[in-house]
Amino acid sequence: METNQIKILLVDDEPDILEIVGYNLKKEGYDIYTASNGIEAVDQAKKVQPHLILLDVMMPEMDGVEACEKIREISDLKDVIISFFTARGEDYSQVAGFDAGADDYITKPIKPKLLTSKVKSLLRRLKDDGAKTNSTDLGGIIIDRDEYLIVKDGEKIVLPRKEFELFSLLTSKPGKVFNRESIMKKVWGSDVVVGDRTIDVHIRKLREKIGDNYFKTVKGVGYKFILHEN
Repeated sequence: METNQIKILLVDDEPDILEIVGYNLKKEGYDIYTASNGIEAVDQAKKVQPHLILLDVMMPEMDGVEACEKIREISDLKDVIISFFTARGEDYSQVAGFDAGADDYITKPIKPKLLTSKVKSLLRRLKDDGAKTNSTDLGGIIIDRDEYLIVKDGEKIVLPRKEFELFSLLTSKPGKVFNRESIMKKVWGSDVVVGDRTIDVHIRKLREKIGDNYFKTVKGVGYKFILHEN
């Protein structure tokens, strides 16, 4: 996809942030849209259908975490990449963000070159429109990697991007124990710094949606997916 075809929605209640970040991303050729609070963000996301949303956490009207949750409920936006963009670097804030369905977390202030590099890295996750169908049938569970969709016993389960990537990793080798370091590197990447509880939050969400008995915690090591015979 050409850079000028990529739409980015910037959401922040500080006009200076919108202006500076928007200016630097426009220089890279991206099509930039803005919103100043969570309510505007949800409305703009519906209208624009951006490829990437950079979303502040602390905002009036509706905060970023709630806005993220609402955006994730919109089927037309299932492929949008959402990264929180905030000065809050505390672990609990990161956990809340990932729990709401965010893909990444960028802490500001950030230098323009690093920001544009980070945006390019996030955009590499966009689906290739010409890719072949990529699905796996695990007996009672079908994993559609093109649609980021799970079908379990005939019921569709739509997962946020990171939950899906974690589920896809664990199910790539049922029974294999994936240690926490490996999961972090393969799902979040080596250039992303997140809190220790991030994986636990995502596993908890998967257990709620897929079933607790599919996921086993190996204490002090990591997690594995258990394939159940029909």
